[in-house]
Amino acid sequence: MTLATDDELYARGSETLLASWAQYARGCAGAALRRLSGVAAAVFPQEPERAVYNNALLDRGLGRAERAAAVDAMAAAYRSAGVGRYAAWVHESDEGMRAELSGRGYAIAESTLAMGMPLAAGSITRPEVELGPLDWAEYREYLENVGAPAGLLSGADPSAFHALAARRAGANVATAIAFDHHGDCGIYNMSTLETARRRGLGTALTARHVHDAAQRGCCTASLQSTPMAERVYAAVGFRALGRILEYVP
Repeated sequence: MTLATDDELYARGSETLLASWAQYARGCAGAALRRLSGVAAAVFPQEPERAVYNNALLDRGLGRAERAAAVDAMAAAYRSAGVGRYAAWVHESDEGMRAELSGRGYAIAESTLAMGMPLAAGSITRPEVELGPLDWAEYREYLENVGAPAGLLSGADPSAFHALAARRAGANVATAIAFDHHGDCGIYNMSTLETARRRGLGTALTARHVHDAAQRGCCTASLQSTPMAERVYAAVGFRALGRILEYVP
């Protein structure tokens, strides 16, 4: 995969993202990843995941009738679960789907940058910053400390994820998790406490996850970046694959 195209990296990253949502759903009552025609909708009817993970990824390149059917199916899935607030994720290049959603009254709430990179064992340098594995209970405690809803991911299977933390004075000050799917490593929930920023911890955590993923046999890595973190990921070797626009009803 050393010559992976942007489209290949985006497709692999999208499948890993959906697989991670499906994994979260396995530990939540009534939740499921619903793969419908033209769209995959993560449906979480119960709190606390309801406030975070009701997202749907719409396929690119659909025809006019297919676009309409996909949006109808997405809306019906959330309506049947009693979920009124959700986000429809659309690649910025998909002008047809963007017009479909806008025409129905959906509006862009935020966006992230899809990023990906090929991996090769031995080519990724392990960072020298002190990092270490993170117990899942500690990770959930950290999430709550930075504002996540209480109890988030309490039902998730810890063995499905690789959690890492950077520590200062015995406290966790930066964390990120990784999730492997068919040779792609998705890196999610990167977070650094404000008092520990601008010390290279985000870069170190990302580089360590990428290094470890290559050692596990992954051939690509993927993530979705906020504007603040784009330079961090680019410094590790991730390249931009286009923005994901998040439309809400």
